[in-house]
Amino acid sequence: MTAYLITGVSVVGGEPTDLLIRDGVVAAVCDGLAADDATVVDATGLVALPGLVDLHTHLREPGREDAETVESGSRAAALGGYTAVCAMANTSPVADTAGVVEQVWRLGREAGLVDVQPIGAVTVGLAGERLAELGAMADSAAGVRIFSDDGHCVADPRLMRRALEYVKAFDGVIAQHAEEPRLTEGAQMHEGEVSTRLGLTGWPAVAEEAIIARDVLLAEHVGSRLHVCHVSTAGSVEVLRQAKARGVRVTAEVTPHHLLLTDAKAESYDPVFKVNPPLRTAADIAALREALAEGVIDIIATDHAPHAVEDKECEWAYARPGMLGLETALSIALDVFGPRWDLIAERMSRTPARIAGLTGHGVDPAPGVPANLTLVDPAARRVIEPAELASRSRNTPYARMTLPGRIVATFLRGEPTVLDGKAVK
Repeated sequence: MTAYLITGVSVVGGEPTDLLIRDGVVAAVCDGLAADDATVVDATGLVALPGLVDLHTHLREPGREDAETVESGSRAAALGGYTAVCAMANTSPVADTAGVVEQVWRLGREAGLVDVQPIGAVTVGLAGERLAELGAMADSAAGVRIFSDDGHCVADPRLMRRALEYVKAFDGVIAQHAEEPRLTEGAQMHEGEVSTRLGLTGWPAVAEEAIIARDVLLAEHVGSRLHVCHVSTAGSVEVLRQAKARGVRVTAEVTPHHLLLTDAKAESYDPVFKVNPPLRTAADIAALREALAEGVIDIIATDHAPHAVEDKECEWAYARPGMLGLETALSIALDVFGPRWDLIAERMSRTPARIAGLTGHGVDPAPGVPANLTLVDPAARRVIEPAELASRSRNTPYARMTLPGRIVATFLRGEPTVLDGKAVK
């Protein structure tokens, strides 16, 4: 295993120092380090962060390898500064058995670019009718601890309660896609002034807020762990704030696109801006940003959702919802919050690693810890060109936008997956 001496780097925004990686761990952090056997990486002007962790990634394999594979998604993740991603269960077949989650886990290990931690389905086939093999998935080689029917809401309150009760036995987490389906039938975008003007069926904020309110009450009653996926409204923030004040074991995520883009993007009728939950209003964005800074919303998660060309380059009504996110998430965080490095490390690495139980990830570079880290050039600015992305899909909402920050290097257990801004393999 090659040793690496990273010189002149700022660790999570601190004063420049040197960092030595040897045998998969951080061997030393101090000024004036030397190691004759090490490959030197000049990191003057760069910031070292703990490797980013994404709690919400769609890798599409098995079943939709035309849109993404575990390998291509892992490469996109590494280029985005990630060392671990949690792969959602809405594959084909659905990841609702030990066999499927182990397949995804092994594909991630074979790719070797990031640690791929499968998320298991809550219900069989995501149908919302009966619980999937939660215990078998938890006991599998993949060691699943988070379960979600993402893309579908676990709408039946009795089934949601049973799921929360079941995973409590092994401190598991139910991650809910909060959408009351009877309020969103036929919905195409956020319900509001823009949807009325465009004549598109609206997705009301209350459809999200009602499910979150119900589920925090269920989690409080059971005493189990609830995670709310892709929070998108100001009303949801208030429900979460009240629940946390009562001590409910609830965590929540927000996506980069819900921190930056509004429902006004739908005026172009460009299906790249169609997403579930939909883009909301400027007032919602302001509330989400404040909640994330406060910690009412715990993490940024990408909801990286690649789609094949035919599923996006079509009429708005027929397009599938979803956007790419892995390769641009850190840049959006920098655009929104600026170089608040400790906040970014907390929301994009430490806390998601803690929620997922990913030991060795989400730990700031320090002597003796696994060398899972990323080097960022905060002064760089880059134009997002879809054709240059590592994902098999091209449905980025940031096409030709100029965004701050550039991932220069990513290390997974001391081995580089990205160097000089390029994937190593």
